[in-house]
Amino acid sequence: MSFKIEKHIETRTVSKSTAPTKKKENFFNRDIQFFGKRYGNKKKERFYMDLRTLLLAGVDLKSALEIIIEEQEKEADKEMYSELYEGILKGKSLSQGLKDLGKFSEYEYFSIEIGEESNRLNEVLTELMNYYSDQAALKKQITSVLSYPLFVFAITIGLVYFMMTSVVPMFADVFKQFGSELPSLTLKVIYLSENFPFFFLIFALSVTAIVLFVRTQKEKDWFRSSTSSFFLKIPMIKNLITVIYLARFTQALHLLLAAKTPLVKSLELTQKMVKFYPLQVAIEQVKEDIRKGKTMHEGMSNFSIFPKRMLSLIKVGEQVNQLENMLGKLAKQYNDELKHQTTIIGKIMEPLILLIIGTIVGVILVAMYMPMFNLSNIMAQ
Repeated sequence: MSFKIEKHIETRTVSKSTAPTKKKENFFNRDIQFFGKRYGNKKKERFYMDLRTLLLAGVDLKSALEIIIEEQEKEADKEMYSELYEGILKGKSLSQGLKDLGKFSEYEYFSIEIGEESNRLNEVLTELMNYYSDQAALKKQITSVLSYPLFVFAITIGLVYFMMTSVVPMFADVFKQFGSELPSLTLKVIYLSENFPFFFLIFALSVTAIVLFVRTQKEKDWFRSSTSSFFLKIPMIKNLITVIYLARFTQALHLLLAAKTPLVKSLELTQKMVKFYPLQVAIEQVKEDIRKGKTMHEGMSNFSIFPKRMLSLIKVGEQVNQLENMLGKLAKQYNDELKHQTTIIGKIMEPLILLIIGTIVGVILVAMYMPMFNLSNIMAQ
């Protein structure tokens, strides 16, 4: 995105009369939102980057928002920033305006509020930009690992459906004409084929029921505790999940401490950002320990989710009063480790999935061709 800063500084005056006007919205030009009020990490990264660039160039906040509004391509984004702009014109601070939009987290507008009060807004915007850049990259890595298996899984379901409803019945009709006794495997496959619509319906209803159950129970503590405990018992999944959330934990805490947020308040806001039950439980206890006079690493040492190396580095950071920088280094290390792990998992899953598909298709084909081999042997005799 390029900005014509000089043009805006020379030709635009900051007054209420120049405020961007909202276009009347109707059903047909409304942007469809599948995730409610969610505002994506990539868009947040771009917003903080653009705002920081303009402010560093000497553009005041109101004019910077005018430029950002004009550069928006989607009507929904333009209207959102117009609402923020109008709030600034009425005397709101940037942090309060973002809070009122309802699409930015407490973590963000509290950091910006600290930046406004301490005259370090540009530094906070830089940290937010870097944070959401890392989050977008993290999401891209996870998506790249999961997209291939999900795509292949969908293809497998379609392939099995086609074979069970078209190929197997054709073979079954041929076998009936011969009237010979069929192998056990062939009989089982034919049985599945004859009842496949029923079994497929049961499968679809089961998946739907599981999805609905997860959606209704996912915010409850018992469900979050049970699912997290289950996934943490799977070796490869355990390592991946741990690295993902430790990266988020260190990134979020680093950003808040860089904005000179008190440690306990930083942990409180990080607890809201990190949606992983064991980590949230640990953070809650660490906060209480700090209030009782313990250091952060002493509180964290009671929980196995924090690696010993991480505890040692945090201890050193506290001793030399460099906790913020140490967390930044840990965040970078965990992001690098995450890239490495996702690459390895992707390489392992590809041949594994192909093996599973080959096994399923192979069993069906073997079951269909076994009677034909038996028949040819009988005819040869």
